[in-house]
Amino acid sequence: MKQITKSAALIAAASGVVFGLVTPLTASATGAPAPLKWTKCEGDGLDPRQECATVSVPMDYADPGGPRIDIAVSRIRSENPSARRGALLMIPGGPGGDSLAHPSDKGKLMPRQVRDAYDLIGFAPRGNAPSTAVSCDVGSGDLSSTSLLPWPAPDGSVAENMAMGRRLGDACARNGGELMKHISTLNNARDIDSIRAALGERKLSAWGVSYGTYVGAAYAELFPRRTDRIVLDSSDNPDPVQAERAWLRAFEVGVEDNFPEFAQWASRPGNPDRVADTPAQVRSSFLALAARLDREPLPWPGANPAELNGNVLRQTMLSSMYDPDDYPVLAKLMLAAGSGTLPAAPPRPPESALQNYLAVGAGTICNDVAWPESAAVYEKGVAESRAKYPLTAGMPRNALPCTAWPWEPREAPVRVTDRGPSNVLMIQNERDVATPLSGAIRLREALGRKAVMVTVNSTGHDAYLENGNACGDAAVSRYLVTGKRPGQDLYCE
Repeated sequence: MKQITKSAALIAAASGVVFGLVTPLTASATGAPAPLKWTKCEGDGLDPRQECATVSVPMDYADPGGPRIDIAVSRIRSENPSARRGALLMIPGGPGGDSLAHPSDKGKLMPRQVRDAYDLIGFAPRGNAPSTAVSCDVGSGDLSSTSLLPWPAPDGSVAENMAMGRRLGDACARNGGELMKHISTLNNARDIDSIRAALGERKLSAWGVSYGTYVGAAYAELFPRRTDRIVLDSSDNPDPVQAERAWLRAFEVGVEDNFPEFAQWASRPGNPDRVADTPAQVRSSFLALAARLDREPLPWPGANPAELNGNVLRQTMLSSMYDPDDYPVLAKLMLAAGSGTLPAAPPRPPESALQNYLAVGAGTICNDVAWPESAAVYEKGVAESRAKYPLTAGMPRNALPCTAWPWEPREAPVRVTDRGPSNVLMIQNERDVATPLSGAIRLREALGRKAVMVTVNSTGHDAYLENGNACGDAAVSRYLVTGKRPGQDLYCE
């Protein structure tokens, strides 16, 4: 997941009651939507049945008659119309991700009964290409592998992170356009209701993953009576004060939850990528190598940055822990760095995609809730984090670009409550680097009677159909098909 965060009025939950200064802004206020025009989707490797369309939504839901933007959506129809229940919207992670290909790629992993029960729906959230897109057009150095998350300098200094925040804030104000002001979790939730209306569905089922769990929870707060069956997979801490700052901090715990699994694998006899003889030696080897690379980076032509330094190694560690299948990436890099011979630089997405991803991520986290502007706040947090969690070197408490964001949040962040239908099923891996179990428990507590939680004895990010286990997969599929959840919170061994 990618984190970031940012009051005015609290949005009411279920009924439209006002808790602050404004009422919930509903998609229905924009009038009846025009019928969608479905066409063949562009892209490689898609199911030939997948089709695409665009939904027109207000840029600013407080001004429904004002400028409009397009939201790209995709669909694979139910494979058995007689068994069809409705539409299942796949809410992507990020912020900055999209789910346009999910009806094809995730759809093929689903049991036939789920594909029969739903039209599978994907979308690109506002700001994400090919929806009406945003870009701040930052310098290529600010798109490096160690800039997208706020890794501090080797000595713990946050000065460059603060400077990047000023550069990004200036670039977004200069190049981002009006839409940058209106990218937020709450507007993502309103867009989902616009999609629901455009699909002609009275109620909508949804499967949100990672940051998508926060959007899904926000949708259930704003539009509880329009929700059918909601699955929240790999859930974020919904702290309404810190919002995305809490998600960034979660990497401290997430890495400590997961590194022992990597260390066991990387010390296993017979492993061709064996790093050391014992798990303890793997950890000490990683820390020593990162410290050495802090002092003496290795040139790495074609990479961004063009060197293997301590933070590039740490970022590789973090990325590799999303999926145990990626453990060899980190192990091979550690072995290569130890010998002084690096492999070819890993491929990078096109710069336009990185520009778009960075702009949407920053827009979401900075518009959701205000961040501290003082470097001293981050200096203190980084120092504490480095002492207690050396693997992540202070990054999880450092400054994201929101320290110099040019706009104030337009409304308070969503406050997740237990009000509304009891129709949420949470599924959570026990060892998840990006959305650790401890954060998911906070969301479970906030949802109260609305939710049941399935905890899976597994490692990796994304639980349903990805890095979970058969017990957890069966619980989610059963709920989507029959509406039956476990009678109480469940542990899947």
